[in-house]
Amino acid sequence: MKGKLYILCAAAFALVMTIGIYYSGVDAQYKGAAVKKAAPKEKDVKAEACYGCHMPVKELHTMGKHAKVNCVNCHKGLDAHLKGPGPDTRPVTDTSWEACGQCHKEQYESYMKVAYHRPARDEKSQLTNRAPNPFWDKLMMGHGFTKEHNLTRSHNWMLIDHLVVDRAYGGRFQGKNGWQYIFEEGKAWDVLKDNYPDSNEHKPFIPQSAPAANSVCLQCKTQDHILDWAYMGDPDKGAKWSRASNVVELARSLQHGLNCFQCHDPHAAKPRIVRDGMIDALTRPDGDTLWHKDPNRTGIKVIDMGVRGYPRKIALLDKYDTRLQCGQCHVEYNCNPGTDTKTGEPVKMTDRRTNHFPYKDVFGLYEHYVNKVNFLDFKHALTGGLLWKAQHPEAEAYYNSRHAKAGAGCDSCHTPKVKDKKTGKVYTSHFAVTPKVQLKETCLKCHSKWSEEQAKYAIDSIKAHIKGKMRKSEFWLSSLIDKIVEGKKAGLDSEIIKQAQDQHLKAHILWEFWTAENSDGFHNPEMARESLTKSVDESQKGIKIINDAIAAKTAAK
Repeated sequence: MKGKLYILCAAAFALVMTIGIYYSGVDAQYKGAAVKKAAPKEKDVKAEACYGCHMPVKELHTMGKHAKVNCVNCHKGLDAHLKGPGPDTRPVTDTSWEACGQCHKEQYESYMKVAYHRPARDEKSQLTNRAPNPFWDKLMMGHGFTKEHNLTRSHNWMLIDHLVVDRAYGGRFQGKNGWQYIFEEGKAWDVLKDNYPDSNEHKPFIPQSAPAANSVCLQCKTQDHILDWAYMGDPDKGAKWSRASNVVELARSLQHGLNCFQCHDPHAAKPRIVRDGMIDALTRPDGDTLWHKDPNRTGIKVIDMGVRGYPRKIALLDKYDTRLQCGQCHVEYNCNPGTDTKTGEPVKMTDRRTNHFPYKDVFGLYEHYVNKVNFLDFKHALTGGLLWKAQHPEAEAYYNSRHAKAGAGCDSCHTPKVKDKKTGKVYTSHFAVTPKVQLKETCLKCHSKWSEEQAKYAIDSIKAHIKGKMRKSEFWLSSLIDKIVEGKKAGLDSEIIKQAQDQHLKAHILWEFWTAENSDGFHNPEMARESLTKSVDESQKGIKIINDAIAAKTAAK
């Protein structure tokens, strides 16, 4: 009897535990994570005591809703610093999400939700997403992205997902509990481990990986190091990190994915941008960006925050503008070394071109990179020609789209206004995700006559059409690559090969922009169609150059 009772009790306990685990998982998925306790608050200080040295902060702190928020809410160790200011008593600035989450609870909890609608580490090069193999590896042969190129997850996993990708750090960073890391919350080094902690060498540690990361490509993943990075990442004796820093050492010092303060100024409580490459683009003297050409552009005010002996710039916005705020990361930018198109010499990380935003649409990129900044990313392994590698240009694709002209922003579809079911409070969801997950709060707000099924049908139809154009452009790019190889084997004149390589570059840019852009062209289907069909035209022109030259050479024999 006792044995049976024991078995029944054990079974009941297991059932309760199973149910508890299940519902805790459901709660984390749908309700977001609870705000973690902040560190014990220090004694308030008089903000005026800080203003004396931090004049830019005074201007910001006194202008907005945070004017009554005391400095100790985000800075620790102020008492010692005020008694003896200097590098040795420098306060610690809290860069965590919880620093903002203590007051902005709903935004924090929505931000921490997991995007379970698609798997982690989902390769873009698979048939269901972007370029079906073998085209992707062939078209990008020679670039580190052929090692692993994944779709995005939620923003708070940005840093973690970057650290573990096979193309970035040679496979040295892995989950402490293996694949369980995809479920674990928290700071990067609570979840991950360095399998080679005694080595700062940046190299492949496992087969079919690459050491492609550098300190500039980390600028989108986190701004934990914002106070130790000079404007544009220029090397400075006072700045701990620069464009040329050892990226392994920098990575080990970072903890949080996308920080709240990248888009929200913590002192002024106003919209802002902090990415130096974006600020540099918007302040270029030639005024050639999409923003400059926009007669209704959002005004910006650039402020130098550098009180540590080197410049650090932010830009306050006149109003929230997601094309600029989201465009700090969802944008085409160069973040790596490459080759000077005029001299053929290497462009190293000491060159500012390794932290550069064109902020132009796809049709302006060939001229911009080849003839203006004279930079290309990599050499194709089969053709030997220089090529460009895109980075997620959502902002530029969307800028002049039909939705943008209608007044919709990135937030309209990805971080909409929602109502808390318990409190009735309306707030901006920070669960940045495809609108297909939240159609009622996004598409149906404007397309009120549609059903959810119709909204999803419209999205899928547009994406399917553009993916079909991608496939066709990939076929012709592949054919052009084969033709250039054939021309080299036939001993064609180097000038003919160069002409065909230039056609390859033009066709490649018009295609690759849309493989890096994360909407399958949905953000601007008209531009995507025009670009991809032009890519086919440019490939066919290149093929004709080689065919004509081979025919002429054969006829001359």
